[in-house]
Amino acid sequence: MQEIINNPEYWVMLSFFIFCGLLMYMGVPKLLGKTLDDRADRIRHELDEARRLREEAQALLTEYQKKAREAEEEAKSIIDNARKEAESLEKETEAKLAETVERRKKLAEEKIARAEAQAISEVKASAVEAAVAAAEKIIAAKVKDGTGKTLIDAGIKALDKRLN
Repeated sequence: MQEIINNPEYWVMLSFFIFCGLLMYMGVPKLLGKTLDDRADRIRHELDEARRLREEAQALLTEYQKKAREAEEEAKSIIDNARKEAESLEKETEAKLAETVERRKKLAEEKIARAEAQAISEVKASAVEAAVAAAEKIIAAKVKDGTGKTLIDAGIKALDKRLN
């Protein structure tokens, strides 16, 4: 036994077992296990939080992509509506312009027709006056007495009224 007591390896082994016993008695393995479990829980919680944040970010990304598509479709719709409205306005303006041109053309034709009718009327009146004056001179030259002249004047006046 003396040999065991003098052996330093024995004392190291005994010290080690006593140390391990003290550690067990004080609950160090439980503390180490609890610390490791706490750390594992914290890491698990951080991973869950990271996963949740990732899913949330993915949902936000999907939502924004959807909103971007909707905004793009709305912009296309607005552009299409504006284009259709512009085409409609262009057709309406062309129709109004054609109508205005046609109305002005008709007014000009009516004005020309009135001017033509007035010119014809004036020419007829001038021709009648010239014919009456010529007839008056011819008849006056043939009839020299006063009776014939009154009859001729009355006939000319009646003729003048009928022609005008």
